[in-house]
Amino acid sequence: MVTITELHKYGKTKFIMPGTAACPGCPLQVGMRQLAMALDGKFAMVIPAGCSSVIPGVAPYTAYTVPVLHVPFASSPAVASGLVRAVKQRGVNGPVVVWAGDGATADIGFAALSGAAYRDEDILYVMADNEAYMNTGIQASGTTSWMAWTTTSPRGKTEDKKDVALIMLMHKVPYVATASIAYPMDFIDKVRRAMQIKGFKFIHLHAPCPPGWKMDDSYTVRAARLAVETGAWILWEYNQGKLIISPPSIPYRDKSRRKPLEDYIKIQGRFAHLKPEDIKVMEEKIDRQWDLILKLAEII
Repeated sequence: MVTITELHKYGKTKFIMPGTAACPGCPLQVGMRQLAMALDGKFAMVIPAGCSSVIPGVAPYTAYTVPVLHVPFASSPAVASGLVRAVKQRGVNGPVVVWAGDGATADIGFAALSGAAYRDEDILYVMADNEAYMNTGIQASGTTSWMAWTTTSPRGKTEDKKDVALIMLMHKVPYVATASIAYPMDFIDKVRRAMQIKGFKFIHLHAPCPPGWKMDDSYTVRAARLAVETGAWILWEYNQGKLIISPPSIPYRDKSRRKPLEDYIKIQGRFAHLKPEDIKVMEEKIDRQWDLILKLAEII
């Protein structure tokens, strides 16, 4: 397990140079730094269209200090599949990581993702989920929360979010996990465990976006932590046949220990239109999700 001391040691190395084009409070920079800490900056990254394509700045310059391929929206798993073969042909064992948003994963790029998982490609796929198409104007995606405001759901999204991690679990790949930018040690540990496994690995990283969620720039980590503490985001890990609840989420198996969902909702302007009955429905959805994950943990 990663300790605070070790995290501070890795934090002295700049894997993303300062002066990026990211928004204030951007969770993607936080998550990418944690990913780089986990792999000690020794990996190649494939990034489809999205915020993470904009963050490094304008070519020929880049803020990233690892090799990166910027590719079309729907192609990153296919490109990574070819890249990992090319790397191995050259006798290099460095990992290949896809870093993609929710739109490129759950929607536009899902066919390529499913194909790569079906072939059990030896890549790590990190879905950095900010719950909308933030780069193009905050349009709803497949992982946008129910009743959340976006520019394409001005009265609140009427569909439930896709549970992409469980969808990938049903592909029978060797490793699937959820993570959060608010729990860096948990995320780093999961990346390192995943990289010990040959085959397809998938991590669903929760990454609250201040502009898209209509909240203060300083609330990024606070929102991510509250998502876990209210039970709205469950941290779990499936590793080669065994599914467990991750340590940060274990206390919240007990509903009485969860913080009120309103604490999480009220800091997000995208939920400002919610009525008490809407919040009650959200609480019921969270309870059903916990029931499902706990049952899976018992049988898998």
